[in-house]
Amino acid sequence: MKSDILKKYDTTAPHRGLLRATGLKNDDFKKPFIGVANAFTDLVPGHIHLNELTEEVCKGIREAGGVPFRWGVPAVCDGVAMFAEMRLSLPSREHIADNIEIMTISHSLDGWVGVTNCDKITPGMLMASGRLDLPTAILTGGPMKAGNLHGKKVDLISTFEAVGKKKAGKLSDEELLEVECACCPGAGSCSGLFTANSMACVTEVLGLSVERCASTLAISDEKRKQARETGRLIVEMVKNGITAKQFLTKESFYNAVLMDMAIGGSTNVALHLPAIAKSAGIDLPLALFDELSKKTPNICHLSPAGSHHMEDLDNAGGISAVLKRLKNDLNNTKTIEGKNIYDIADKAEVLDEDVIRPLDHPYYREGGIAVLRGNLADRSVVKQTAVAEDMLVHSGPAKVFNEEQALLDAISDGKIEEGDVVVINFMGPAGAPGMPEMLTPTSAIAGAGYQKVALITDGRFSGGTRGAAIGHVEPEAYNGGTIGVIKDGDIIEIDMPNRKLDVKISDEEIAERKKNIIAPERKMSSLMERFRDMFSK
Repeated sequence: MKSDILKKYDTTAPHRGLLRATGLKNDDFKKPFIGVANAFTDLVPGHIHLNELTEEVCKGIREAGGVPFRWGVPAVCDGVAMFAEMRLSLPSREHIADNIEIMTISHSLDGWVGVTNCDKITPGMLMASGRLDLPTAILTGGPMKAGNLHGKKVDLISTFEAVGKKKAGKLSDEELLEVECACCPGAGSCSGLFTANSMACVTEVLGLSVERCASTLAISDEKRKQARETGRLIVEMVKNGITAKQFLTKESFYNAVLMDMAIGGSTNVALHLPAIAKSAGIDLPLALFDELSKKTPNICHLSPAGSHHMEDLDNAGGISAVLKRLKNDLNNTKTIEGKNIYDIADKAEVLDEDVIRPLDHPYYREGGIAVLRGNLADRSVVKQTAVAEDMLVHSGPAKVFNEEQALLDAISDGKIEEGDVVVINFMGPAGAPGMPEMLTPTSAIAGAGYQKVALITDGRFSGGTRGAAIGHVEPEAYNGGTIGVIKDGDIIEIDMPNRKLDVKISDEEIAERKKNIIAPERKMSSLMERFRDMFSK
């Protein structure tokens, strides 16, 4: 064990002296040392219960004969940071991976558990698992219940869209407050299939969390049992030399992408999963997402695409039941429980055929994500299953903005018209910097009642975004991408079935305009400056 260097040698007697000050006894130096990276904070509803779950993990570690050591991991709530200041959200993913690498290596830990839940925290922990290749188990903290307003389910996106209705004069102050107070009833990651829950589903299929972990509600006895079991499992993994890279394989990443296409997860999965694969030394091209999307029907319709929520998915059998539908196309990979995917699929039962539809009766004939290319983008990403059918193909004039507030003002002033293609540029990793999510503008467009308005950005979208919202445009404007030269009135053509995204400008005109690209001035922190340097070309 890695911790033997602290336990067995005269030269590390001072080290043991320090550890004894933390409460360790003689017998503890014969046991595995297990780190517990706890992302608790009382700023984030998805994380306010993680101390309780962490305590259950630690109990499981002790019961299995290990010694737990806890430390804190930061967590940004994208919903709180969004529009106010969320340019540090994506950089926090790398920071979290660094945090875990620093703590586990510096303290010679034998293995670790990540107790996580939200958008960048889970991806950051998964990146750390690939970097370190230690025995690793991830406990995702579970979704919150959907809210209830006058007998109708509501969630965080309901409030973002209510803001759009208010700006359009379709909602009163009192009605907006009602939605605000009902949308998030308690602890857990936001209740739809947004980024946090999409990544929890990915974690389960990668095999690094226990079965049903992704969909089990945050505040439930079952979630506490999962925490305890995760603690026991990590000690067994250490004793048996089972490390993260035994689960992070090409085959398991394939399964994760396939599953995500089937359930219609967040476009941010296409941002995070390749980064996680890279940390494990695996190339996961965006082309695979598109390839699998073309042949994988979308069989779930969770919010924002539909009216179901994570609690409905759990009641229908969870990710295990989704795997049952997909079994013939899956690789038979392993999980930290010692199970294999085929056994999980065979034993699962689909308990609601409207929540998890058969493959021959899907919600949409293709998977959740489409990758669009053309003279406007070498590649871009759209959650096509959350797009109205009459917007899958669209052509319209551009209305260009380089900040969210300018677009919101334009909506309030009635300057956005049906048929327009809104472009928000200089929002990429280098341009913003930090690639903030555009949920506020997309929800404002939806809430205002527009039916024929598309939005394109080199930023990214929340998993809660719906509509013809195309993001992740590369190359980004700051690095000379065509999106940076689009002007008001340029005609943009979108063809999702044929994976095309073009602007009707000649190559010569594009080249001429690129000579004069000027990035807008941004007020930046030192961390933002470092992040911009990482992605500038």
